[in-house]
Formats: sequence, structure tokens, C-alpha cells
Amino acid sequence: MAFKVLLVGESWTTSETHYKGFDQFGSVHFHTGADPLLKALKGTAFEVDYMTAHEAAEGFPFEMEGLKAYDIIILSDIGANTFLLPPDVWLRSQCRPNRLRLLKDWVAQGGNLIMMGGYFSFQGIDGKARWRRTPVEDVLPVTCHPWDDRVEIPEGAVAEVLAPENAIFKGIEGAWPPILGVNEVEAKAGSNVLARLPEEQGGHPLLVTGSFGQGRTAAWTSDIGPHWLSPAFCDWAGYKQLWLNVLGWLVAR
Repeated sequence: MAFKVLLVGESWTTSETHYKGFDQFGSVHFHTGADPLLKALKGTAFEVDYMTAHEAAEGFPFEMEGLKAYDIIILSDIGANTFLLPPDVWLRSQCRPNRLRLLKDWVAQGGNLIMMGGYFSFQGIDGKARWRRTPVEDVLPVTCHPWDDRVEIPEGAVAEVLAPENAIFKGIEGAWPPILGVNEVEAKAGSNVLARLPEEQGGHPLLVTGSFGQGRTAAWTSDIGPHWLSPAFCDWAGYKQLWLNVLGWLVAR
């Protein structure tokens, strides 16, 4: 059986100015951080449509029927403003459906949502991701802090698996490769914290699962690729198995 997945975000554009003595010139680069996950899921039961952050401003569905085409939606490193301020609202001052409320209703009706970590996930860098006190936060198994929630771990941290018997960890053996950062969140009452940072590095939740209405939700507070995930983590055999298991849990009933 195949499941449809929509991965939203994980892209950015950088603009640079190069100075060479008297002269200068600019360059622009487009980047995506989705490749490790897309590679891991290729050829599996999870068929992924990838929507970059700039495409999501207009391309993410404004109606429930568009969301119902998917079994799972992944929000990864994309802020709430992209959904709240489409061009019709930002440029033309027109009313448009609130897609954060739409996502909440979709989960309540049986949709499955996971938020992955990053500089524009949860509350994000300088608090600019702005998922706190939104309808999406209502359905997640965690709450966001009202500040810059990044926890940078340059020395690396190895996850502590709190529930090794859980089906999400089936087929994953041995120590995990290090991660270099997470978003700091608080697990909600009734949610399941399955993995976290070591206590001496804050003990912050890493993988949390929960439910809302008829749907299932999850939060992974680190990246799905560099920079918070080391290349060793992305190349680790457990990387693919972890995401197959997490997505499998989301759609299992």
C-alpha cells in the first residue's frame, strides 16, 4: 500500500556580495536540505511530493480537499508567516483562508502531521518561525517557547532512546551518530517522549509523538539533514529505518 506524503519547506536562497579591491559583484544561490530524506524514502511505500518554501506561499492548499490528497504532511524549516501571508494577503490585502486553521482541522479529521526541527521550525532563530500559539501548535505533541529556541551543540550529542521497545525503533541498533542542535520545546501532557538529549546537555525532547482528534502527530526537534545532522547521521543505516518507522507509525491505525 502506498501513502502520499507532502514535504513542505527545507529550502532557502542566499545572496552574497564579493569584494575584490575596488570592484564588487553579487551572487545568489538556491539550497535545499531535503535530499537526505528524499533519498531515504525513494522507492518505499511513502511517495513524497516536495514543495519548497517559496512554492508554499501560493502552492500549499487553501482548501481541505487539497490536504486530503495526503496521508502525511511534513513541515520542515519553514515559518508560519509563509502560510499566513500569501501574496494575495501581503501584496493585495485580500482575504484568504487561514491555512494554519485548515491544518488543524485536517489533523482533527484524521490527517497525520510531523514538524521537523530547524532554524525556522517551532519558534526558531530569534523567535521568527512563530509557531507558538498557532492552530498548528495546538495539534503538535509539544509546545513552543516564546524565544529563540535553538540549542546549538557544537560538541555533538548522542540521543538517549527512552522507549527502545517502541515500534518506531524497530530495526535500529547501536548508538546513534551525533546531532549538533535541536529546537527546545516542552512535551505536552499525554504525549510520548521517545528520545531526548542526554541530561548533561539539557535533556531536551528529540522525538515526541501524540494525537489530536482522529489524527496522529509527531515532533522531531533536530534537522533532517545538515547542519544539525552530521553527515554520519544522514549516512547511518538507522536514518532510513527511523523515518520509515516514524511515518509508518503516523499512518498506522
